[in-house]
Amino acid sequence: MTDKKHCSCCCSTEKQYIESETKHVACTHDDAAHHHEHEEESLKHKLLLIASTILLLIGAVCIEKNCQLSTWQLLLVYLVPYLLIGHETLQEAAERVMHGNMFNEDFLMSVATIGALCIGFLPGADTEFPEAVFVMLFFQVGELFEGYAEGRSRKSISHLMNIRPDVANVWRNGQLVSVEPSTVKVGETIVVKPGEKVPLDGIVLSGTSALNTLALTGESVPRDLSVGDDIISGCINLTGVIKVQTTKSFGESTVSKIIHLVENANENKSRSESFISKFAHVYTPIVVLLALFLALVPPFFAVEGYVESFSLWLYRALIFLVVSCPCALVISVPLTFFGGIGGASRCGILIKGSDYMDKLAHLGTVVFDKTGTLTYGQFEVEAVHPNHFDAHQLLHLAAHVEHYTTHPIGIALRNAFPDEAHDGCLVTDVEEIAGQGIRAKVNGQIVCVGNTKLMDAIGAQWHDCHKVGTIIHIAVDGVYVGHIVVNDKIKEDSLSAIASLKRLGVEHVVMLTGDRKEVGELVAQRLSIDEYHAELLPTDKVDYVERLLTTKPQGKALAFVGDGINDAPVLKRADVGIAMGGMGSDAAIDAADVVLMDDKPYKIVRAIRIARRTIRIAQQNVWFAIGIKVAVLLLATVGLSNMWMAVMADVGVTVVAVLNAMRALRK
Repeated sequence: MTDKKHCSCCCSTEKQYIESETKHVACTHDDAAHHHEHEEESLKHKLLLIASTILLLIGAVCIEKNCQLSTWQLLLVYLVPYLLIGHETLQEAAERVMHGNMFNEDFLMSVATIGALCIGFLPGADTEFPEAVFVMLFFQVGELFEGYAEGRSRKSISHLMNIRPDVANVWRNGQLVSVEPSTVKVGETIVVKPGEKVPLDGIVLSGTSALNTLALTGESVPRDLSVGDDIISGCINLTGVIKVQTTKSFGESTVSKIIHLVENANENKSRSESFISKFAHVYTPIVVLLALFLALVPPFFAVEGYVESFSLWLYRALIFLVVSCPCALVISVPLTFFGGIGGASRCGILIKGSDYMDKLAHLGTVVFDKTGTLTYGQFEVEAVHPNHFDAHQLLHLAAHVEHYTTHPIGIALRNAFPDEAHDGCLVTDVEEIAGQGIRAKVNGQIVCVGNTKLMDAIGAQWHDCHKVGTIIHIAVDGVYVGHIVVNDKIKEDSLSAIASLKRLGVEHVVMLTGDRKEVGELVAQRLSIDEYHAELLPTDKVDYVERLLTTKPQGKALAFVGDGINDAPVLKRADVGIAMGGMGSDAAIDAADVVLMDDKPYKIVRAIRIARRTIRIAQQNVWFAIGIKVAVLLLATVGLSNMWMAVMADVGVTVVAVLNAMRALRK
């Protein structure tokens, strides 16, 4: 059970539920354990109070029915269960009144129940002692449900805090020492053993293993790891011992950035939350004044006289006060959004605030970067077209010549022929020709691998290819022997992601790329993208997004999806900036509003579905709470409702709304 002082004040914007929750989420492991123990103790204490009050209330009713007691004596009997269950609420109300914050849920409940206890002393009025105790009892039952839901919501996002590493094992002065991760410098070597969390981002120097990335990506399948692979902090090493050279300090590592996102998830409130917060601040004083009006003014017009009718209208005003508490709205709506953010995080989607939930739910245009977003940003051989040689020989020669290069195209050629280092061929006189390609001797033959400029320079009669892509031409001793087509590999889920976006009602899908026009056109055709623009600089991308923002439909949002450092400006400019977090640049992740931790475009579809579902649940709670309250308020005004109905209209509606909000927690 969350501390009542944090969560029960429905009408105080500075003590909104979601703010207290993010403070809980940001606590250390020791604080979290202590808080969990405190929650369990509070829950047991609350259950004991409720059970004791029920027994005492039953006893008080039996005494009233079987004993002839005066009104004062009955009051003393009912005060025992009333004070037992209501002392915290009364104390909280008194403290808030002393601090100038009268209009809160505790104050309204205290006034309503004290009024119910006192009304029986008015001329001609019936006693309402059982009703007063029951209102306070059911109010505590409602808080019990709220606390349970809040705990579930907190757990849904606090799992991300479990990625925080406790220790880093670092090599210093020839010894392995355990230190705080924050003290490890860039370039130092750390050792990660099986079962340990990876403390900092880096590159694997030695060892092979498998990583559990569930907390980061939402994917349960382990990721294999070997020498030379990048590794991000927050994952759990499953099998082998690995040595890692750190590439970022702890403050700049993935785990720190995620923790920062979690701690600041409440900074951008949704339109629904902002409206509810302002609504409660204005609404509560108004209903208090209306209750006073209802109690004091109508008796002046009563036929039987003011004194005789005052108790009747006071009772109606007390019902009015109980019903008017906006708890269902002020608790359930932020809880819904916080639960939606937590559910998204378990899917590997980090949303930096509930405001972006609103925008994700109303996306009309999605603009994609190409390289690293829709494609892997890694070249691979797509086709081999030999002249005189067979395909195997052509790849063999190209891989030998590109053996020492770090260029992505050279890496693609080597990957296509991985055994070239063990076939006994002798490679000498390797020469890189700037802007053209590479020349080398392979078993005494001069082999040139490069573009058309290199072929023209050596007099080789090359010919173009019908396929779109990067064409690598090859000549042996000045004779053209064929070419290889290399292309950036499209991600497996890019096509299904774009098709699903259109099914969800996204009217316009655009791709912006700095690549050549032919390559951009090919990718756009393969993925059924509505519009594309190629050969763009970073500033050009911003200009295109500006144009799209001016032409987008009213009420619709525009999202830009990118991963590179050159995408940061346009990520900031879009209504929603979505960054690929797994391999994306730090600048892109910092500038984005939503981060996809595993670089899969289809996660955008999941993010939209989660956002729409969250908005739908919040709207259900708003309309349900307002509808029931308005109905009972009208009935109370004309005398057709009683205190039991008032309790159901307040606490009962709150419980239902909170339980409905919990549906947002599901993945």
